[in-house]
Amino acid sequence: MSTSAATQASDLAAAIAKGERAALAEALNLLDDRRTAARQQSAALLAHLQSEYSNTCSHLIGITGPPGVGKSTLGAALIAVWRQRGLRVGILAVDPSSPFSGGALLGDRVRMQTNGEDDGVFVRSLSSRGQFGGLSAEVWPMCIVMLAGFDIVLIETVGVGQREVDVSRLCDTTCYVAQPGSGDSVQFLKAGILEVPHVLVVNKKDMGAVAQRTLSELGNALNSEHPDGQWQVPVLATSAMNGNGIEALADVMAHHHQSLQERKQLARRRRSYQAYWIHKRLEEEFGGFGIDKLGGEKALLEQLQSQNMDLFKQYDSLRQQCCNGEIDKHESDND
Repeated sequence: MSTSAATQASDLAAAIAKGERAALAEALNLLDDRRTAARQQSAALLAHLQSEYSNTCSHLIGITGPPGVGKSTLGAALIAVWRQRGLRVGILAVDPSSPFSGGALLGDRVRMQTNGEDDGVFVRSLSSRGQFGGLSAEVWPMCIVMLAGFDIVLIETVGVGQREVDVSRLCDTTCYVAQPGSGDSVQFLKAGILEVPHVLVVNKKDMGAVAQRTLSELGNALNSEHPDGQWQVPVLATSAMNGNGIEALADVMAHHHQSLQERKQLARRRRSYQAYWIHKRLEEEFGGFGIDKLGGEKALLEQLQSQNMDLFKQYDSLRQQCCNGEIDKHESDND
C-alpha cells in the first residue's frame, strides 16, 4: 500500500472515531463496494480501526424476532431513551432482498421514525442479499466501523424464523422480541431458540391478557441461566407504541454489557464474532473441503479466536490457502 493510501485510511479512521457523519457514510459505502480498489481501501481502513480505535466501551446490540412483531418501533423507542441519556446511536437495519432484482425496500428508514436532524443518530439500511440467518455479509465489517464512532450500535435483523439466529453470534447483547398470542413459546422450545437471547421481550403488552399469558409461558419455559454463564435471562414486557417498559429494557441491556465488561469478556467475544464471520464466508465459497483444508471447523475457530488481527488480513490469508487447496484438489481429481 502506498504512503498516500495509508494516510487516507488513517485520516478516515480518525474522523470516524470523532463521530463525523460524512466519514462514516464514506466508510460504509466503501464496505458495500465490491470492486478491487474499494476492497483494498476497506482493508486498510479496518486495519486502522481495529488496531487504533477498538472500543469495548461501545455496546453492540442485536434485535431479532419474527416479521411484524414491532422490532423497528421498539428500536425507535430505545433510541429515544438512549439519546435522552446522552448516548450516540448507530443503527444497521437489514431488510429482505428481492429474489428477482436483489434490491430491498429498506423500509426501516420509514418504520424507524428517528429525528433526521439529530447528529447523534445514524441509520444505515442494507439488503440481506439473500443471506440466511437474518443478516448480510456486510454487517460485521460495518459494525467494526460503527463501534468506533458510537456508544450504541443497534442491529435490527430481517424477520427471522426458528433457526435464523446469526445475530446471536455477532452481538454483545441479543434481544429476541416475541409476539403475544403467536405460540412462540412452544416454537422456541422446539427450536432451542431460548438458548439464544440474553433478553426476551414480549412486545405489544397493551394487548392485555394475551400478552400477559405469553409472558408467563416464556417465563416458565425459560432456563434461568444463559448458556454462556453468569447471566440470568430476563423476560420483559414492553409496548413500543405507548413507550411502556422501554426504560427497563434499556437498563437490562446496559446491565448485561456492564457484566461482560466486569468479567473482561468483550474482547474475547468480539474475536469470536470475527472468527464466526470468517468461517461462514469461507464455508460459503469453498464448502467443507476448504474448511477441512484449514484443519476443520473447531481448529479453525480456535485459531482465529486466539489471534488479534484485522479482519481482511485474516480472511484473505485463509482464503488463499483454500484457493491453493482447490488447485490441489482439481489436480488430484485429474490424476
